[in-house]
Order: sequence, then structure tokens, then C-alpha cells
Amino acid sequence: MMARDWDKAYEEGDTPWDKGYASPPLGEFLERHAVSGRVLVPGCGSGHDVRALAGQGAEVVGMDIASGAIRKAAAFPSVARESYELGNFLRLPKEHAGAYDWVFEHTCLCAIEPAERTAYALAVHRALKPGGHYLAVFFREVSDYCGDEPPHPISRAETDVLFSDNFETVESFVPQATYPSRPFGAEEVCWMRLKS
Repeated sequence: MMARDWDKAYEEGDTPWDKGYASPPLGEFLERHAVSGRVLVPGCGSGHDVRALAGQGAEVVGMDIASGAIRKAAAFPSVARESYELGNFLRLPKEHAGAYDWVFEHTCLCAIEPAERTAYALAVHRALKPGGHYLAVFFREVSDYCGDEPPHPISRAETDVLFSDNFETVESFVPQATYPSRPFGAEEVCWMRLKS
């Protein structure tokens, strides 16, 4: 199984994950809770979630491994305090270590190979300040999943293994708001806090 060529996908406009607007589950969360301080959005793509977070007051950095994604994100009019950076979240540059109050996950974890998930969880931990927050929209079910290519679903048991040692769950819920292409109940929003 070859890793996906994300740059090629953006060059060819083959980006079915880009729905043209921010994640509805994120919007639902932001209606109930404030996300403030510095926020990192790994695998930010076109930056729709970055702008949604910046628009309600956070200072947000979107990071993506694909230069085409960063160019597309940066081409949108600025909302507030958002910026974009080319980088590999799994090999988090040292200037990002301990620099964030929140990490927001939407489509990064499901896009990487399942074998890379431990490295991903370590990067989340590394990016956060003490007591920092991890907010994730996990894909629990993916329609017609064959195992060969993303998005890769992840079970509650799997996220517990990845995160329970270092994080405590603050809240989790099945979002009422989703993209029309995603079946209700296929996603779960999990808000976790780094243990002290």
C-alpha cells in the first residue's frame, strides 16, 4: 500500500474531503464552548476549520504536509489571527513543542496510515502546553471502507489506547450537525485535557 501523494491531489483538484466550509461538528462545539489562546490544526487542508476557530477569537496555526493545501488556504481572505505553515505534524518541528493551548483534529488522523497513529498521538502531546486541550472529530465509521486508502476509521477502544495515558476526557458526544455525505453517528467529538 503506497502512501497517498497529497501534493498531487491538490494539484489535480482531487480533494473530496474539502467540502468548502468548516466542519459542522466543530461549529456545534463552538456554539457551546470557547476555544481560546493558541491553536494548532494539523492537516489543515484549505483552512476552513482554521478560519472558523480564528473567527471566534483564537490565534490559529494551520499545518499541512501538502504545499498545494497551504497555498489554497493562504489564498482565502484573512479572518483574524490565522496563519499557515508547511510541515509534517508527525515530525513536529521543535519550535511548535509546548506552544499550543489547543490542538484541533478533524481529518488528519483518518488520513495517515494506521501504523502512524502512535507517532500522531505523541505529536499531539508534544505540541500542547501543560494542561492543554485536544479537540477531535473522530471518524468512527467510514462508508464502504476497504482498508486500502483513507479515510481510515478509528474505534473508541483504539483512541482510548492512544490517548488515555496522557489525557483525560472532558466531554464527548455524537454531533447532530454533519456534512450531508456523512451518515449520522459516524463521527464522535471528543474533548480531552492533558493530564498534569
